[in-house]
Amino acid sequence: MAANTSIFLIGPMGAGKSAVGRKLASMLDFEFADSDEEIEARTGVDIPFIFDKEGEDGFRAREAKVIDDLTRLNSRVLATGGGSAMEPESRAQMAARGLVVYLHASVEQQLERTRKGRERPLLRDGKPLQVLEKLMAIRDPQYREIADIIIETDGRQVSSVVREIEKKLTELSDA
Repeated sequence: MAANTSIFLIGPMGAGKSAVGRKLASMLDFEFADSDEEIEARTGVDIPFIFDKEGEDGFRAREAKVIDDLTRLNSRVLATGGGSAMEPESRAQMAARGLVVYLHASVEQQLERTRKGRERPLLRDGKPLQVLEKLMAIRDPQYREIADIIIETDGRQVSSVVREIEKKLTELSDA
């Protein structure tokens, strides 16, 4: 892996992308970015507010712009939103511009990790288990399509996941 290659973390909500991303960026001495945080910084409002005012389509358009902008930058770890891989152009940009790491979490693990949060618009209405199952059925193939590395995160601490990513990065650079 080239020293200026960026790493894009993809996966479902609750997979640990932000926590893993911060620790991985620190370990690699890279900048860290979170696409959801960037959207909030650019708009001055939180994501649930954007969903309320613009709907999911409006949010996804903003997300695609942020993914395009942030994937152009070098030497950074980018934690993406769970739906960032839904847009074919965003998938192509991530695949072409850096190394893509899919943090896989089972639906049960996602449910456990997201059950207390109120900031996840897609889980506010209805039955979270059914929503997560439906999202995983749609998004898992999209994540796998562009993943260079797949890491299982169920029941694991952030440091353990980061160490495994580091090991896989070393293996890739030695190949």
